[in-house]
Amino acid sequence: MIRFLAKKPLLLIVLFAFLISAILSQPSFAQKNSSAAHDVPRPKLVVGIVVDQMRWDYLYRYYGRYGNDGFKRMLKNGFSAGNTNINYVPTYTAIGHTSIYTGSVPAIHGIDGNNFYLNHNGKLVYCTEDDQVQSVGTDSTDGQMSPKNLLTTTITDELQLATNFRSKVIGIALKDRASILPAGRAADAAYWFDDTTGNWVTSTWYMKELPDWVKQFNQQNLAKKYLDRGWNTLYPISSYAQSTPDNNDYERALPGTDTPIFPVDTAKLYKEKGAGIIRSTPFGNAFTFDMARAAIKNEELGRRDVTDFLAISLSSTDYVGHYFGPNSIEVEDTYLRLDQDLANFLTYLDQEVGKGKYTVFLTADHGASHNIGFMEDHHLPAGAWNSGATQKALNSQLESVFGAKDLVRSLINSQVHFNHQTIEEKGLDFNKIEQETVRFLEKQDGVAYAVIMADATNAAIPAILRERIVNSYNRIRSGAIQIILQPAWYSSGAARPKGATHSAIYPYDTHIPLVFMGWGIKRGETAQPTNMTDIAPTLAALLHIQTPDGSIGTPISEALKLR
Repeated sequence: MIRFLAKKPLLLIVLFAFLISAILSQPSFAQKNSSAAHDVPRPKLVVGIVVDQMRWDYLYRYYGRYGNDGFKRMLKNGFSAGNTNINYVPTYTAIGHTSIYTGSVPAIHGIDGNNFYLNHNGKLVYCTEDDQVQSVGTDSTDGQMSPKNLLTTTITDELQLATNFRSKVIGIALKDRASILPAGRAADAAYWFDDTTGNWVTSTWYMKELPDWVKQFNQQNLAKKYLDRGWNTLYPISSYAQSTPDNNDYERALPGTDTPIFPVDTAKLYKEKGAGIIRSTPFGNAFTFDMARAAIKNEELGRRDVTDFLAISLSSTDYVGHYFGPNSIEVEDTYLRLDQDLANFLTYLDQEVGKGKYTVFLTADHGASHNIGFMEDHHLPAGAWNSGATQKALNSQLESVFGAKDLVRSLINSQVHFNHQTIEEKGLDFNKIEQETVRFLEKQDGVAYAVIMADATNAAIPAILRERIVNSYNRIRSGAIQIILQPAWYSSGAARPKGATHSAIYPYDTHIPLVFMGWGIKRGETAQPTNMTDIAPTLAALLHIQTPDGSIGTPISEALKLR
C-alpha cells in the first residue's frame, strides 16, 4: 500500500490533507471537558426590571393608552402572575428589592426596612451603609454603600456560584439600595446616581475606579439634557381621563415650585436644585434605561458563553408617586412615558442580544395608597395616624407605669423599638412593658392591631396577617411590636397630607405586577395566589441553578417551558 502511494504523490498529498483536517476538526481534550460544552440550556441574558411603587392595577388602569411594544407586549407574549402579593410587612423599597432577589423575607435576609435599629446597641442603620468602603466616582459619601447588611444570597449570587463566577452581574438604579441589594454580594458591579455630581457612581466593594465607559457616559451630562426639555404632558392634558384634574388639594408641589401643575420648568429646577431633581420626573426612568443600554453594550452582556444578569430598578415612579399620588395626571403621564421607554428597551434587547435569547421579568417592590383627602372626599374610609405624637404619648404612659423615661426609641417601620439598654439597666420587666404598650396602642384611633412579634403565631388576628408578621420578625433588627393600622390609614403629622405613601399590609401596597417574557417562558397567565418570594425560585428553576440560601418561595411552574 505504501509502495502504491509512493507512486501516486498527488493522491498521497490529498490523503494527508484529509487526515490533518479530520484531526483538527475533532475537539481537543480541553474542549471536550470544558464547562461550555456541557452547559445546560440557558438564556444569554436575564434582565430584571423592578418598577418602584408600581401598583398591580397600573398594568390595566392605562392599558388603552399603552402602545403595543411595552407593557402590552409583555402581557401578550409573556406570562403574567396576576395575583402576586408581598408576604411580609412593612412594604418598603429595600425590603421589596431584597425579597424579590432572595426569595426570602426580613426574618431571614435581615433587610428589615430602608432603615432599622440594631437591638443590641440601639444603633440606627441605613440598609446599605458601609463606612468600610470608599466612594468611587464621587468625593461625596453617597458612594459609601455595599450589600454587607444582606444576610443571604440572591438569585444573582447563585448564578455566579453556578457558573464559577464567569457570569457578569450588574445592578443599575437611581437609588443605591435598589441597585445594590438586587445585584447581591458577589456582583461584578452596582451603579447608582449621585445627586452631588450628577454622575453614576459605585464603591470600592466592587472596584477601585469607574470603567472608562461609565466615565464617558457621565461626561454626556444626560440628566441636564433631559431636564432642559421641560416636563409637559405627553398628550393633551384634557385627555387624561383616568386622573383627577390638575392642581388639586391632594398633590405636593415639587421642590422649587409653588403649585403641582403642568408644565414643569425642569430646566429652571436643575439650575436651582441640581441634577437630583431628575429623580422626581419621568426622565429618570429613561435615564436609567440609557445607563442599562450602555452596560449591555460595553460589558457585552448576553454576548458571551455564559448567562449574564442585569438588575434594573426604575426609581422615578416612586418619587413621582410620593409627590402626586395614584390618581394624579403626573403619575398617569409617567406610566405612559414609561411604556414607551420600556418598548424602546425591549427593542434594543431584540437587536443587541436577539429575540428569544433573553429572559426579562417585570415586577414592583411595593404599591401605594390613595391620598387620604382624596379617599375622604369620595366618602371612602381613610385616615392619618400621627406616629410622632403617638410615640410621645406612649412614652409618657410607660413612664407613669414603670418610672423610666423614653422607653420607646422609635416607631419606624410601624414597629415599636424599645430602649433595651435602659430596660436592662433598670431591671424592668420587658414582658409587662410589651403588654402595657399593646394595651395603649390598641386604644388609639386608626390602630387595628398591635402584635407582639415574637408571639405573633398566637395573636387573635387573620391568619394571613400572622404569617406576614412572622415573616418580618428579625429578632436582631426588628421592633418588638408590629403596629397594623386600619385599611387606608397611614402615618402622617397632618390630618390631610399631600401626596401618597406605602408601608401597609393591605392589597393596595402588597399586590404587585409580575410578568415574565422571553427564553423559557410560556405565554399565559394565572390568577392563582403567588408571592413576591416566588420570583427567585422561578428564575432558579428556569436557569437550573440552586435557589438562594434563605429562600422560602415556590417556583411558578406554569410560567416555565421545562424540559
